[in-house]
Amino acid sequence: MTTYTATVTVRLKRGVLDPEAETTKRALERLGFELEALHFTERYEVDLDAADADEAEARADEMAERLLANPTIHDYEVAVAEA
Repeated sequence: MTTYTATVTVRLKRGVLDPEAETTKRALERLGFELEALHFTERYEVDLDAADADEAEARADEMAERLLANPTIHDYEVAVAEA
């Protein structure tokens, strides 16, 4: 077994309201920053033992599907690297 770090990045799908990002964007604009858009993103890093990178990715993908992301409103990406 090898230890891998799976990074799961979760963001809202296009068209889904993102009130946290909108509030932060307005605050940044009040501070003088010019922005086109701002998006809130969550990133999870999971260290896990797996036989290979494909297995680690499959397990992280299942974690995202079952808990870390809501597939109805979120898109997510999984990246795996040897720890």
